[in-house]
Amino acid sequence: MTPTAATDTDPAPETAPIRVLVVDDHRIFAQGVAAEITSGPGDVVVVGAAHDVDTAITAARSLGPDVVLLDVHLPGGAGGGGAEVAEALQEVTTPAGAPVRCLGLSVSDAEEDVLEVIRAGARGYVTKSITGAELIDALHRVADGDAVFSPRLAGFVLDAFRGSAPPVPTELDLLSPREQEVMRLIARGYTYREAASALFISDRTVETHVSSVLRKLQLTNRYELSRWARDRRVI
Repeated sequence: MTPTAATDTDPAPETAPIRVLVVDDHRIFAQGVAAEITSGPGDVVVVGAAHDVDTAITAARSLGPDVVLLDVHLPGGAGGGGAEVAEALQEVTTPAGAPVRCLGLSVSDAEEDVLEVIRAGARGYVTKSITGAELIDALHRVADGDAVFSPRLAGFVLDAFRGSAPPVPTELDLLSPREQEVMRLIARGYTYREAASALFISDRTVETHVSSVLRKLQLTNRYELSRWARDRRVI
């Protein structure tokens, strides 16, 4: 039988809805956001919610949402809040293999809060004064890979990144080649076990190298190490 050719009257293929993980330590607000962004035509679905750094990272790695809608100030983890979550999700992908993208959503419009989460890897930042329709549009754009900012925030984000040359990471000279390898993996969010497997060394050896790296760079934890590496663009 000869296949029937498609015609102009054939329905267009359906687009899969955007899968969103809502992360906010105020549970009532998180529930309201979830209700708001799913009240439209069904092109956004909420696949889960989390209320602190640790559960957000675990949920995102497990669910692989298209977008993590991320509050900036969160309890838990190493104290890095939303930026710590964004850092940890840099290598996480959706079931389709696309990168999981983060969109900051906060009541704060302070420059340091915005820049911290953007430097950590978020694709945008909007304030909680945003309307439901605007938030849905922002989710679509971030899922497509665009950068999205509330209008008054875009200016100082551009100013902060325009023409900024990466600082010369002279501190790298303090680290041995193996320590640099370990540092880059840990800064990307690898666990000690994952780093050990990638480098064919033991977990304890990784732990020893990390301790040495932190001491030499005068840092106190993995979150600070990730920020140090990303600020110097060495990962």
